[in-house]
Amino acid sequence: MNRVDDMLEIRMAADADIPVLAHHRVSMCRDMRIIAPGTEGALHHAAMRDLRDAMATGEYVGWLAYAAGDAEHVIAGAGVQLRRLMPRPDDTGTGIVRGREGIVLNMYVEPPYRRRGIARALMEVIIAWARDGHVARLVLHASDEGRSLYESMGFVPTTEMRFTGSLVRLVL
Repeated sequence: MNRVDDMLEIRMAADADIPVLAHHRVSMCRDMRIIAPGTEGALHHAAMRDLRDAMATGEYVGWLAYAAGDAEHVIAGAGVQLRRLMPRPDDTGTGIVRGREGIVLNMYVEPPYRRRGIARALMEVIIAWARDGHVARLVLHASDEGRSLYESMGFVPTTEMRFTGSLVRLVL
């Protein structure tokens, strides 16, 4: 457990926290207006299943923030999905980076608690965890609201692009 200040504590998520992690995922998509209301139940169900599997294999690691002394009242969370990083040049071009890449996702703060530094505190915990040798590189997809926070913490836009043409689509 990481005590951020006298008001907030952050701990790693456990299997029992999967429902709140799934809630955060659906709420994040709703707030970003990228999911139709009729699809929220299917996303919640799929997130519960996939989070359970990913946490069991160590592919997903999550953190939850809560008011100090009230671990049942989760007010925010974030996670990292791990994947193998193919060897590539480092930022200077003079070294090679190998290891795992962490994709930061599910960053969500309940609306009444926003703009209080909670997302920053979660990111600081994730960055410290990554620096402890867990991952070689962190990436994320920023919402418009989160972009300035991530930039202030050292994240920079990259050349990533997404294909939007037809691919196999899983229908839930």
